[in-house]
Amino acid sequence: MTLVTTKEMLKDAYANRYAIGAFGAHNLEIIKAIIAGAESVGAPVILQTTSSTYKYVGMPYMMAMAKAAAEQASVPVALHLDHGESFDTVMKCLRAGYTSVMIDGSTLPFDDNVKIVKRVVEAAAPIGIPVEAELGTIGGVEDDLIVDERLAMFTDPEMAGRFVRETGIDSLAPAFGTAHGAYKKEPDLQFDLLKEIREATDVPLVMHGASGVSEESVKRAIGIGVAKVNFSTELKDLFAEQLRRFFLEHPTENDPRKYFLPAREAVIKLVEKKIGMLQG
Repeated sequence: MTLVTTKEMLKDAYANRYAIGAFGAHNLEIIKAIIAGAESVGAPVILQTTSSTYKYVGMPYMMAMAKAAAEQASVPVALHLDHGESFDTVMKCLRAGYTSVMIDGSTLPFDDNVKIVKRVVEAAAPIGIPVEAELGTIGGVEDDLIVDERLAMFTDPEMAGRFVRETGIDSLAPAFGTAHGAYKKEPDLQFDLLKEIREATDVPLVMHGASGVSEESVKRAIGIGVAKVNFSTELKDLFAEQLRRFFLEHPTENDPRKYFLPAREAVIKLVEKKIGMLQG
């Protein structure tokens, strides 16, 4: 099948209290692992890239890999831009064929955030592409985006309701205690706040920084209204760990058809586990 949008995926997940896994698609091996893991459990899946990823891979290659993955997959596959840093970045992805986009104006003043998000929605809606945006500031590191956790700000429910109404976004990434990158300890998630945000917005919510969050906490967030859960750091860590282990055991091996296989198989199992965790 062809690439699909995330609109119906998230709508159904939100209504039925489960979540769709969105996985960092950093190269061909990881993309193949994500698809294989999703097919194994029979669940729709989101391939997700930042602008740093498509710039590294090259947009024509990125689109070719994503389209090939979707065409051969037995489950619905979407391609999502994560943390689009500008209107121009989002437009580049829309023109290329991304089927879902995020515009991140969360570091801007509220009115400026509304302005840029609304502009993206006005461009994406006529071609049927859903838009995700962030309100509040999620700490940690996501590629070139670095937010000191001391400066991270929780999302205000009343402002969130206004934000959704004024922008017309399809999904909202609220700040309720998660962070990008690796955690030093289990994060203190604000579930009462998340419930207030859901009641004020009534749109699918997105959990960023889920790598390392306990299964219990993820399930609790899904029960409140999280319909999309992002994973990236755990995939990268595991892939790199498996490569290091392989070369320690096979120091003279030079065939990528051999040394990529254990890393890919490990990521497949991780994707299966994560998607299973999201099924409610």
